[in-house]
Parts: sequence; C-alpha cells; structure tokens
Amino acid sequence: MPEIQNPNQQGGTGGGGQDMRTTLAFFGLFLLVFFGLQYYRSKKAPEPAPAQTQSQSQSQSAQQQSAAAPPAAASPAPDAGSAVAAVAAAGESTTVIENELYKITFTNRGAQVKSWILKKYTDEDGKPLDLIHQTAAAKFGYPLSLFTYDAGLRSRLASALYVASATGNLSAPNTLSFDYSAGGLLVHKSFSFDSSYVIHASVKVTQNGAPVSAMLAWPSGFGDQSTLPQYAGGMLDYSQSGKDDQIAFKKVVGGDTLRGPFDWAGVSDLYFTAIFLPDSPSDATLVSLSNTLQIPKNPKKPEPNQTESASVLGAAIGSGAGTVETRLFAGPKSLDVLGSVHAADGTNLQKVVSFGWWGIISKPLFYLLRFFHDHVIANWGWAILLLTVILNIAMLPTRIKMMQSSLKMQRIQPEMDQIKAKYAKFKATDPRKQEMQQEIFALQKREGVNMFGGCVPMLIQWPLLFGFYRMLGNVIELRHAHWLWLPDLASPDPWHILPIFVIVSMFLTQYFTPSPGVDPAQQKMMAFTMPAVFGFMMWNFGSGLSLYWACSNFIGVAQQMIMNRTGMGREIREIQLKRAQKQRGKVINARR
Repeated sequence: MPEIQNPNQQGGTGGGGQDMRTTLAFFGLFLLVFFGLQYYRSKKAPEPAPAQTQSQSQSQSAQQQSAAAPPAAASPAPDAGSAVAAVAAAGESTTVIENELYKITFTNRGAQVKSWILKKYTDEDGKPLDLIHQTAAAKFGYPLSLFTYDAGLRSRLASALYVASATGNLSAPNTLSFDYSAGGLLVHKSFSFDSSYVIHASVKVTQNGAPVSAMLAWPSGFGDQSTLPQYAGGMLDYSQSGKDDQIAFKKVVGGDTLRGPFDWAGVSDLYFTAIFLPDSPSDATLVSLSNTLQIPKNPKKPEPNQTESASVLGAAIGSGAGTVETRLFAGPKSLDVLGSVHAADGTNLQKVVSFGWWGIISKPLFYLLRFFHDHVIANWGWAILLLTVILNIAMLPTRIKMMQSSLKMQRIQPEMDQIKAKYAKFKATDPRKQEMQQEIFALQKREGVNMFGGCVPMLIQWPLLFGFYRMLGNVIELRHAHWLWLPDLASPDPWHILPIFVIVSMFLTQYFTPSPGVDPAQQKMMAFTMPAVFGFMMWNFGSGLSLYWACSNFIGVAQQMIMNRTGMGREIREIQLKRAQKQRGKVINARR
C-alpha cells in the first residue's frame, strides 16, 4: 500500500508520532464501521433467497405450462451493491387470456398489453375492435404499463423483460403475474381475470428496499379513434366522494397530479372507456396524461402532407403507499354494462356516459327507444321512426292549441293595429309607449289570447331535439347500426339524403304553418334561412338525429295540412287573405 502523507506534517519526530496515532485512530474507526455494516447486512440477508427461489419456481411453472416459455436468467449470487437477486427473462414472450368478451395479449416486455380485442364490437373495417390505439401506444405507452415521474425509470420499466408466471393461451377466470429485478430495482405485477370486462391489478415497485411511486397507466387513448371529432370526444372522468365530474380533452393537462379520494377515475371517448376503481379510494392519486399525435385529415386516403393535430388522452392511478391495488374496467360505454360495475362505495359507472344537462330527457328517451328495439322491431332506424311517430302524436294537442292561439291573435289583430297607430307618433323612449303595451296586454287578456301560446310546441320540441342529439351521439348501441342505405346511424349520412330531407321538411313547415302578426318579408326570410341553417348543421351530424328531425317535420307538415282544412284553419286563411289585400291597397295608395 502506498504511504499516505499528511499535508500538515512539517517534519520532526514529535509531529510524526502524533500523525501516526491519528492515522491509527481513523483506521480503527474504519474497521469498526466496516464490520458493523457487515453485521447489519447479515441480519437483512434472508430476503434474497426467497426472491431467487420465487423467480426460479415461476420460471419452472412457466416452462411446465408452455414449452415456448423463455428461461429466466437469475444469478446465483446478489449483484454488487444489491440486496436482491437479478430476475429477468432471456427473451420476449406473449401470454393471451380471453373470455367471451375480450382477448387480451400481454407481452413480458414491460409486462404490458399490446392487444385488447373486444369480441362484440367491430372497427371501421368490420373486424373485431382492438381497444388499443396501436400508433399512439407505440409512441406514448401501452395499457397496464407503469408511469413514474422519472422518465428514465419509466422507460426502463417499459422495456425490461419480466418473468411471466405463464405463457401461451389462458382462459378466464385466471391469474397472471410478472416479476423483474436488477440493480436493486424489484417489480411485481399481478392480474386476475373473470367473466366480465373488469380485471384486478396489483403492482409493487421498490428500489433498494424503498417503495417507488409507480402508477398503473392507460396512456394512449382508444383504438376506435381515427378522425378529429372522435379524438375531440375524449375526456377525463372521475368520481370523488360520490360526486362525478368530466374534463374535456382541451382542458386536460398532461402530467397533472390530482389527489384523491377517487371512487373511480380514468379516460373515455364517445363509446369506450378505461376506468380504474382503486381498492382504497382514500389514498388514490391520479395523473392525467395528454399527448399530441399527427393524424391524416382523411383516414381512408391518408396523405403525408395533409395532417392535423389530435389530443390523445390517458390516465395513471397510484397511491401514497407506493403500491397499486385496483380494478380496471376497459370496455363499452353501455348503460347496462356500466350499471353492473360498482366502486368501493357502491356507486356504478353509468355517469361515464355523458348526457350533460339533457340527461333527464336523453336517458328516458333511450330506454323507450331500446324497448321498441327489443320488443317491437329489431332495427334501431325503424325504432327511431316509431318513437318519432309516437312523440308527434303525443304533441298533437299542443299543435291544436297553437292553432287556436293563432286564430285568436288574428281576430284581435285589427284592434291591436289601431292601438299601435294611436301611439305611432311617440318615440320608442317616450314613457307613453308603456301605455300602448298596457292596452295591448289588456286587450289580449280580455279576449283570452296568450301571446306565448304559439311557442308551446316549440318549447316542447326543442328539448326533445337536444335530448335526441345527446342520446344518439352517446349511446354505443347506435354505433355501426344500419338502416336502409345508412351504414352507421351514429355517423353522418354518406349520401346526404337525410339533410336534404330536413331542409325540404323545414321549408314546408314554415310554408304551411300560419304566422299571425309576422311581417310577410320576415316570414319569407325565415322560410328559407332556417331550413338552410339546420340543413347545414345536419350535414355533419349523426344520421340517426337527421332521421328523427326529418321524420318529425314531415309528420308535422301532414298534421298542419289536415288542420288547415278544418273550420278553424279556413277562418285563419280568410283573415290572413283580408289582411294581405288591405296591405296591398295601402301600398298602391301610397304609390299614387
């Protein structure tokens, strides 16, 4: 050993003896610390043997279940500076587990899912739907990967080769676990499956014996997202202490940490969702994930130079204890299916279906529509038409009431014109204009005229329209539901036939419906403007909504034509004709 020189030594025997004693004292202290650490490690040493035994037994179990299982590369002795044996697979392998609802393919690289097929749903090509967005997952992470705030550790956890408890094909109910350890890092992930869409996950990650905050993630949207509106339907869903909330994709902040308690939390698009239901809601932590993906403007004919930016949402769930114990629902946003899944507090997941403020109308409409589909006619398009007919028959009394109100308004119109002429010389700001309004109101009250009577059908029809819009745009049952030439009632009419029907039907509605007191020029403008505006809106809306609106308008036109032939209708036309002749006479006299 080379001699250690003291830089403070100036020579002389006295100084040298003192330095030697100091050196011996430090050397003795070093030996004391060294043997103390060896004794402390010997007290902690029993842990590596079980870990090694467990990894070996898992490897043997995997080899017995599948000849293709790769052998585990476990070192016989601990790594230098590590308290656990290395556990890692020699190569990549897959494990497929399925039931009647799904077929999930795990890879031991990252112990994550690379395919999640939903057997009862199809994609745009008619093939079984893969719930995983493969393009986004390859960039931002696969389902059941682990999220950590340390990007380097996150990448290491996603690329490591875990030892799987089984490979090949498995049938639910079953369990599957993955283990990995190296350099003091120890990871254990286990999953259990039953006959439902719900799986249970358990995750534990430690580094040199200390827990690591690693969260279970669904990071990259859903496989049915291909167009910008489909990405725009993404949202972050969660429920805290029984109160649910949803954050639209524009407001989701990537990497934002939300503290619990969470009864359930996750992400969804228009028709599918991935919701975590933590075993212990009180200490649950949620991280919102958001990334930008360039997608083709026309998915059917993609062009490299014609792309647009889309937001891909994800979520990760963890706990303050550093371990994760949670269930995960990954499947359709069907009210019946979501109603069968309950959080720890007993609430179900039906609030994941976003009807908004119109839920009080949309949900009963859907249950009524589904009743017709299940018990009357097994086609969603014909069920919509049947429901439309029934609703319009139910609203017929309001149409009659509107016509009666219109007739009364026509009868008193000459007196109202006289009152207006009486106060025509006063400015609009003159207080005496208020007297004119009071006289008009008194006249209407005396004759039993309700100035809002003509608005009653519209006040009923508009909520129904918005209720239908929220229902038809959110219920998964109408996704890929066909009717005559329409391949998908949840998508716009590919031939734009229904929007044209909407335009024509609205024009006929304006033409045949009497409008007392409305200026003829204004009436003509409304007859063309409103159909054009609504036709343009329906051009890109789901064809199911256009089907309802066009059918409802044509039924209304037929009802109005019949009512126009009654004595009440004839009297209205006679009064309107006299008013029109009188107006023309005034115009002619004014020109003279």
